[in-house]
Amino acid sequence: MIKSKLLSTIQLPSNTPKSRLAEQTCLTLLHSSHCNTFTKLTQIQTFILKHGLQNNPLILTKFASTSSNINAIHYASSFLFPFDQTTPTQPPSYDAFLFNTVIRAYAQTHDSKSKALFFYRTMVRYGVSPNKFTFPFVLKACAGVGSLRLGKLVHGCVVKFGFEEDLHVFNTMIHMYCCCCEGEEGVEIAEKVFDESTKLDSVTWSAMIGGYVRLGRSARAIGLFREMQVVGVFPDEITMISVLSACADLGALELGKWVESYIERENIHKSVELCNAMIDMFAKCGNVDKAVKLFRQMDSRTIVSWTSVIAGLAMHGRGLEAVSIFHEMVKNGVTPDDVAFIGVLSACSHSGLVDKGRHYFNSMERNFSIVPKIEHYGCMVDLFCRCGFVKEAFEFVQNMPFEPNQIIWRTLITACHAIGELKLGESISKELIKNEPMHESNYVLLSNIYAKLRRWDKKTKVREVMDMRGMKKVPGSTMIEVNNEMHEFVAGDKSHDQYKEIYEMVDEMGKEIKRVGYVPTTSQVLLDIDEEDKEDALYRHSEKLAIAFALLNTPPGTSIRIVKNLRICEDCHSATKFISKVYNREIVVRDRNRFHHFKNGLCSCRDFW
Repeated sequence: MIKSKLLSTIQLPSNTPKSRLAEQTCLTLLHSSHCNTFTKLTQIQTFILKHGLQNNPLILTKFASTSSNINAIHYASSFLFPFDQTTPTQPPSYDAFLFNTVIRAYAQTHDSKSKALFFYRTMVRYGVSPNKFTFPFVLKACAGVGSLRLGKLVHGCVVKFGFEEDLHVFNTMIHMYCCCCEGEEGVEIAEKVFDESTKLDSVTWSAMIGGYVRLGRSARAIGLFREMQVVGVFPDEITMISVLSACADLGALELGKWVESYIERENIHKSVELCNAMIDMFAKCGNVDKAVKLFRQMDSRTIVSWTSVIAGLAMHGRGLEAVSIFHEMVKNGVTPDDVAFIGVLSACSHSGLVDKGRHYFNSMERNFSIVPKIEHYGCMVDLFCRCGFVKEAFEFVQNMPFEPNQIIWRTLITACHAIGELKLGESISKELIKNEPMHESNYVLLSNIYAKLRRWDKKTKVREVMDMRGMKKVPGSTMIEVNNEMHEFVAGDKSHDQYKEIYEMVDEMGKEIKRVGYVPTTSQVLLDIDEEDKEDALYRHSEKLAIAFALLNTPPGTSIRIVKNLRICEDCHSATKFISKVYNREIVVRDRNRFHHFKNGLCSCRDFW
């Protein structure tokens, strides 16, 4: 039936051989406008077998390509390669084009990248020589499975077959090494390959910059972007997305503003993806109003646009606004996904909206057929804990349909420490250490519990176990951007050029805020030392050093923005409120969990974080 309908549309001479007519008919049938369902694909497969076309390379390649378009590559590959895959026999009709089509299809499939590597090995085993179109997808598959060993082997094949000078192959190889970072080796090889090459285009630079961002080396990504400008390589949209992500990671608002103006000035295409990156950058750099403004100006939005602005408002403690935009999204016909629900549940958590949080959690499966994942359960545990409902949170965890992860248990322990449920916190900590004996955070949490109980002997034993096992507490650090330059401080830091002036400013800050009512929270110092030494230790926290540096190096009245790698401690939170009032500064602090906007002695979190 299919054949008879299409034969009339094929203009071939009347003396065309039957085999040629069958080939042309099959190619027409395999066109995407005709073969758009799995049923039609199987009918065409029958046609191929009936007319003896199963050894025709052109037909096989087109069959593979069409199968890929309708997500049927698994079925197609079993037809194209109907042999025992462990001991294959070389059919004469297989060529590089067919293998390239199959490898590309699997490399672009989310969960089948290892199959792409299997067919590459099969290709080589058959003696079919790969070409320059083969390696980009093989390297992409190596990146997908994260195997540095396989990546290095494929790199060797690239050199062996003489394609190391091909720019497309080279760029994919940089991307692969940045994705296959076992330790630091992958990125070190990527840097070496990048530095030694004389043929670099904007894609190469973008691949290296994007690799640094994925590895958390955002400062290096910014530095490389500046080098890119110096050598005169014009960045593309992909480059700018990576640079904006680096700004977001560092909290570098001024640099992010410059990047936005650069995009405008150079007329770089503002795709939805680029606009989403700008929204994310402004939200994570502390200017969530600008993020909302950009969102409102977008002509078209994706689900990522909506979830980015919801998550941004959540981080800033503007839960009701986040909830309002979530409702607007649903009203506009955009079906929320599981990420959108993480955003709205986080908004409820950071704003203490317990009843709304329960409502949205219960509506996931009931109204949207989304089965809550462990991340959604984690948001609910966080919500209960932040509101002081630790026992309810514990019961919630015990009734979860799957085993809670370590993050949920650590959330519970932190809440137990905060509200004084120390016995419960101690028992959970001990159980956590049994299940995860090499994670330093578990020992730190138990140590903190013992410090609050003033059980210095037990605290010392926990620290001794950590030392014996070679575990160290992650040091608190704070970053600040001044004059487009990033400065990083750690507690007790004396490595900065201005450290003497900074410490003098810290002492002055302490005296000034004490005059207006600040009382150091010495219980935060988990050491058995006298009160004066505890106060001195508190004054050397990285947040206070960064704020002192900002007071010394920025004009009076200007805002101060800092980024802390850990949760801001109770004492620094209290001190920063007083500093904002005494020095008439708005101070924006981004810690591991959220944003705090300090102004006139008050914090946007209303002391709820």
